Amino acid sequence: MARPKLHLDADTSIRSLQQALLVRGHDVTRTPCGWIAGDASDEDQLLAATAQGRCLFTFNIRDFKALTAIYERHGGVILAAQRSWTLSELIAALDRALSTTGAEEWIGQVRWLNTWRT
Repeated sequence: MARPKLHLDADTSIRSLQQALLVRGHDVTRTPCGWIAGDASDEDQLLAATAQGRCLFTFNIRDFKALTAIYERHGGVILAAQRSWTLSELIAALDRALSTTGAEEWIGQVRWLNTWRT
């Protein structure tokens, strides 16, 4: 089972979050990076993450729910309400999500990070 690769969109592009997940052995990128500009639209971020074979993590619930209705074949989207998470909780829940699922399980899926909250 291939492990999922993750992309942190512009809303979740927290350097310390990325670093903590990298230390735990996950393949994580963030906006901006070599293949996506810092001012990329939500649509561009979703399409670019999908082209890179990555699931996307965002706090931008409304916009990404609408985009995934238009682009049903995407690399997966993980949603979370920003105000309800500390950085350590985000790290722990994303670590669990990436460690307990396979990349193929994310294709076309939209899931709430709360699923992996303790």
